[in-house]
Amino acid sequence: MSIQFFSEISEMPDIDQEKVSDWLTRSAQEENKETGECSIIFCPDDYLLEINKKYLNHHYYTDIVTFDYCEDNTIAGDLFISTDRIAENAKAFDVSFEQELHRVMVHGILHLCGYKDATKEEKNIMRSKENHYLEKGGMM
Repeated sequence: MSIQFFSEISEMPDIDQEKVSDWLTRSAQEENKETGECSIIFCPDDYLLEINKKYLNHHYYTDIVTFDYCEDNTIAGDLFISTDRIAENAKAFDVSFEQELHRVMVHGILHLCGYKDATKEEKNIMRSKENHYLEKGGMM
C-alpha cells in the first residue's frame, strides 16, 4: 500500500507527502477501496500534452491524466499532473496552488475508485466528492 511522488520538473511541489498520502489513502478507504501502488508524477504542460496525444489521442492541455491499473478492490495507477495547469487554474479559480493541487490529486484518486466525469451529472458527482474529501481532510 503506497502512494509515491515523483517529478519530471526541476523542483518537486512543496507538499507534505506523508500527510497527502495518508489523506488520499483515507479518501480511497471511505470509497471502500484498498490502496495499492499509486504514483503521482508532477510534470510540465508539454510533457503531459505528449502523454495526452500518445495514449489518449487528445490534442489539448489538461491538468491530469490518470492511468488505471486497478484490480478487484485495490486501486493502483499513475497520475500525471501538470503543475503549469495547476498554477493557471489556481489563478483562474482564485485559490492557492496547493488547494488546486489537492483537488486534482483527489480527482485522480476518485477516477481510480471508478468515478467518471464525461457527462454533466458525472462532473457534478465528481465535484461533490472532491469537495467532501477536501473538507474532510482539511485540504481546502
